[in-house]
Amino acid sequence: MKVVIIEDEKITARDLVQTIQQLFPQISILKVLGTVKDSISYFNIDRSADLIFADIQLGDGLSFEIFSAVDIDVPVIFCTAYDEYALHAFKANGFDYILKPFTNESVSAAINKYLAFRGRIAENAVPYKALEQLFATKKTTETGAVLVYEKDRIMPVAISDIAFFYLKNGVVNLTTFDKKTYVVNKTMDELGKFTEPLFFRANRQYLVHRKAVLDASSALSRKLTLSLSVPVPESVTISREKMGQFLEWLTQR
Repeated sequence: MKVVIIEDEKITARDLVQTIQQLFPQISILKVLGTVKDSISYFNIDRSADLIFADIQLGDGLSFEIFSAVDIDVPVIFCTAYDEYALHAFKANGFDYILKPFTNESVSAAINKYLAFRGRIAENAVPYKALEQLFATKKTTETGAVLVYEKDRIMPVAISDIAFFYLKNGVVNLTTFDKKTYVVNKTMDELGKFTEPLFFRANRQYLVHRKAVLDASSALSRKLTLSLSVPVPESVTISREKMGQFLEWLTQR
């Protein structure tokens, strides 16, 4: 049995590979892919996989885009940190999912389900394009989550709990409304795409949640200085060029 994994979080991908190999030594991991673009290129050449594990939100888009672009009849087990809204969509369309952070039990159950129903799963076409549109419209709500890293733990933090993302010394951190800080293994550009329009990219360092903004001061004629409901490492400023865009965004409360 051959498996392909689509996951842009390197640590998560590595852990999933190890978990599958420990639980099912007979499974061969053909490829680990990290982007929509690379996945489309790969499946245009090689479609020999029996099963695919795919994260929903990748750095360059939704994994549904892969299956809309390439005619693949391989069953897919989606890995998601989304809420019940997403899970109902999965159930309605007849494919499986595991929640992040995954466990030995959840991975084992998903693979065993595939083994039990192998041959029947691919009979019904999955409307990937419809699911792509569904998640594209819902990704900006407060129902998503971001994976964070704390020592040897990986855990999801709900978008609704995050006050801002902050870049310092090349490392991206997030701070929650209850003032907890975690390291995030994504770039600010990736997070900006994932969280818009709920978050605003104030500058190179900051990506702020709308609900975290208390007010904006224009004491400095060329900039706006933001006051947030959560203490920040450095002041949050918005350039003159982005003022209009920011003020329009702020009115979307």
